[in-house]
Amino acid sequence: MGRFFRRLLALGIFAAAAGWFLTAPTLRDTQAAEALTPDPVHGETIFWASGCASCHAAAGAKGEDAKLLSGGQKFATAFGTFLAPNISPSKEGIGDWTTAQFIHAVQDGVLPDGSHEYPAMPYVAYAKMSDQDIVDLKAFIDGLPPSDVASLPHDVGFPFNIRRSLGGWKLLFGNPAYVLTGTMTPEVERGRYIAEAMAHCGECHTPRNALGGLDTAKWLGGGVIDGTAKVPNVTPGGLDWSEADILNYLTTGATPDFDFVGGAMAHVVDNMGHLPESDVRALVAYLKAVPPVSP
Repeated sequence: MGRFFRRLLALGIFAAAAGWFLTAPTLRDTQAAEALTPDPVHGETIFWASGCASCHAAAGAKGEDAKLLSGGQKFATAFGTFLAPNISPSKEGIGDWTTAQFIHAVQDGVLPDGSHEYPAMPYVAYAKMSDQDIVDLKAFIDGLPPSDVASLPHDVGFPFNIRRSLGGWKLLFGNPAYVLTGTMTPEVERGRYIAEAMAHCGECHTPRNALGGLDTAKWLGGGVIDGTAKVPNVTPGGLDWSEADILNYLTTGATPDFDFVGGAMAHVVDNMGHLPESDVRALVAYLKAVPPVSP
């Protein structure tokens, strides 16, 4: 019996060590990105396409106020309530972050202190973004107004407050591969980059499993945000609008049945207003190209 318990203890120690190793944060090589010349003007386009202000500006902020990234907005989920941090260029935000630290946070989901970020930050989507776009984004944010508002802690209970466990979540759901594959036109390919990488449309419009991973088999087939708010199916199987209807909605907020955009989608329409029309058209072409999901 003593030998059995010793073996069981040894097995437990081995399993714990293996788990600790497998859940360790992994970081990409940033040397090539750090050597790039940043373009803050182009970075502004990336800023709006990526929806940074939608989460990190104060609730209800519009216009120039949306560029003050003091954080504080609350996002309720089944795992707890996440609070957007200050990402302005101040010491309370990310003002002292290096380019490498910014890349690791945005694309690897690893904070400067070495801890995992919660996937409320869509780093799995942002991982598909190009080095140049990420470097340009940081250059633009570095030129925005600083805020000294301290970031507030997330309201997440046990066991989800054990950040190390997020390493396991990343192993299961952290694959940044594109969902739409195969031969496509340059316009649809550009739309895919906007939708699946920068604008991270799937984070809201795709259903999730019990562990919070995206069900890519039902990509853009509708989801839930803030715990209860239903997000529509925007595939051809759930949205029968014409390309002109979708383009008008994304640029003006008006629906074909004379309604008007509201809620979180209002931020998306604001963001689309800062992009070239060719990019919005590319996004529309992508939405028409994704596989239909039945209502």
